[in-house]
Amino acid sequence: MEANYKFIPCLIIIFVQLIIIPCVVGGKVPAIIVFGDSSVDAGNNNQISTVLKSNFEPYGRDFYGKMPTGRFCNGRIPPDFISEAFGLRPFVPAYLDPMFNITDFAGGVCFASAGTGYDNATSQVLNVIPLWKEIENYKEYQKKLEAYVGSKKAKYIIQEALYLVSLGTNDFLENYYSIQSKRASQFTIEQYQGFLIELAENFIKQIYQLGARKISFTGLPPMGCLPLERATNIIRGRGDACNEKYNDCALRFNVMLNGLVDKLNRELPGMKMVFSNPYELILQIIRNPSSFGFEVAGVACCGTGLFEMSYLCDKLNPLTCTDANKYVFWDSFHLSQKTNLIITNFLMKNVLNQFL
Repeated sequence: MEANYKFIPCLIIIFVQLIIIPCVVGGKVPAIIVFGDSSVDAGNNNQISTVLKSNFEPYGRDFYGKMPTGRFCNGRIPPDFISEAFGLRPFVPAYLDPMFNITDFAGGVCFASAGTGYDNATSQVLNVIPLWKEIENYKEYQKKLEAYVGSKKAKYIIQEALYLVSLGTNDFLENYYSIQSKRASQFTIEQYQGFLIELAENFIKQIYQLGARKISFTGLPPMGCLPLERATNIIRGRGDACNEKYNDCALRFNVMLNGLVDKLNRELPGMKMVFSNPYELILQIIRNPSSFGFEVAGVACCGTGLFEMSYLCDKLNPLTCTDANKYVFWDSFHLSQKTNLIITNFLMKNVLNQFL
């Protein structure tokens, strides 16, 4: 009989370095299904008309085959590590990637689009895939899955899969707080947060109606500490400290998201939804990087580490660091592969272990 495997983190101490490797045990999540923004986009933006892309070097230089895939990272992102931790493939392919098809997607698929948000207006800023379209692609995927494995197995995969939902940062930084934003004149920040929570609730109810039962809902990071926001503070003469207004916004929104998770778990029969909150861990890493094996937290690896992201982060920039493992951030907006792994191990141990 063929064994069914999953991974749980194991700790091995070699000299003074802490190394985390996967250990193999039996598993029960047949697929990882991903919705969200650039924190989890595996390359869907490669196939659409937008300036927000990362399918070129030096992105992906630490990925398998040193290949830029469209992930906004030097290597793997959290869904890739989570998939591996559940005994599945060590990466989750993008639904729009022509290199993959339903035979690959049966074990995991990513619908996320960098730059998107709960608010449709957010996706319009950089012409990316709105959340409603991610759902439409998911519906299409369900039809393909049923044709491939049959209705009974397709229903099993859909209901037993772990759904990762990660977005919201763009709604604030690329939309509400941006200079050209119309939302700031329509809503107070508290009203806008409430508006987004309503949109988030509607989204969860939609995928629930489509069969989703196991959901990890990701909170916002300390977005005021992103290198881009710290660099903006410098320009405004406020030093290189984090933007505490943005951090406070993220904290308040996370409280609201956590409340939404509790509410939906009570209201929706069979729902098992968890709140995966990376805020405090990321803040700890930024404030005390050496404790986690990092040397630099204030700027990113790519370019000057202040503003570079997407096309500004290219292989011709001579300032890009040689070892991204020393940096908390890969580009001015996104975490490095090493940080993603640390966050994933934390979530697997403290939150996602409920699904093991």
